[in-house]
Amino acid sequence: MDFSQYLDFEKPVVEVEEEIIRTKAVLDAGDKTKVADLSKLEKKLSKVRNDIYGNLKPYQRVRLSRHFDRPFTLDYVNKLLTDFSELHGDRLFGDDSAMVGGIGRFNNIPVMFVGQQRGRTTQERIKRNFGMTMPEGNRKAQRLFKLAEKFKLPLLLFIDTTGAYPGIDAEARGQAEAIASSIFDLCGVKTPVISIIIGEGGSGGALALGVCDRLLMLENSVYSVISPEGCASILWGKGNEGENSSAGMAEVAADSLKITAQSLLQLGVIDEIVKEPDGCAHRDHDKAAEFLGQAIARNLKELLGQEVDELAQKRYQKFRKIGSFDEK
Repeated sequence: MDFSQYLDFEKPVVEVEEEIIRTKAVLDAGDKTKVADLSKLEKKLSKVRNDIYGNLKPYQRVRLSRHFDRPFTLDYVNKLLTDFSELHGDRLFGDDSAMVGGIGRFNNIPVMFVGQQRGRTTQERIKRNFGMTMPEGNRKAQRLFKLAEKFKLPLLLFIDTTGAYPGIDAEARGQAEAIASSIFDLCGVKTPVISIIIGEGGSGGALALGVCDRLLMLENSVYSVISPEGCASILWGKGNEGENSSAGMAEVAADSLKITAQSLLQLGVIDEIVKEPDGCAHRDHDKAAEFLGQAIARNLKELLGQEVDELAQKRYQKFRKIGSFDEK
């Protein structure tokens, strides 16, 4: 078991898991007197996990959402879809490896999938541009939205990005227009749309895949117009040091931004929180995919029973209502 990627607040979990491994090694060597010890340790591990993961602060969830061992988009696709064929290119400029998509079967139902893909190795992170899409990535997504509508395929959209790439070349090719066009297309596309935030849902890059009939979030994912660090930098500046520095104030910003799944469900921005396995998604990819698959199946069944014209109208009204309030 690789403990190298554990975060600092997960240290108590690491210590118990390491002790369990040592105890199992002794048992395997023939010392059966450790059976009772192993049972006690397993109960202790369950309690420690509940204590830590059941009481996470917003910024701790931010850090979990960015964990490089979390399942990425293609990890879920490989576990949830069969007969998957990836489609490439926007037919205008080129292919963006940060945005992936294609056709496959989910529970034997033909679907179109689109999502951002981060890289796990250094080489792949560079190839995928760390999951930050270029304009051609969003335009590839738009092409797949239209294909889905044409062939009556439900859309499954996976969101996992710090944001769309803000570089000069991206701006020169119309990054803002590409994001706006994706939002516009999703507002009116006549097919069921389910979006799932599986990690970090950041800024316009996330919004480009976030207009949908059902918006799901994994338990330890986040969704925000700006990162806590970016917010802290703007509000508290970069020149201070210590607890009042922009880095030190990121935790305060995370609390104020209401970016966790729990806060966004209360605010009515998202529709459902998808539970993660014990120890979070980065510790058990198979169980995380199983839980997500169950949530998608339940929501897809409900949406497939509705008229597509009615879905598009409800989708539009759903997003018009977000942020509205009654003045008393």
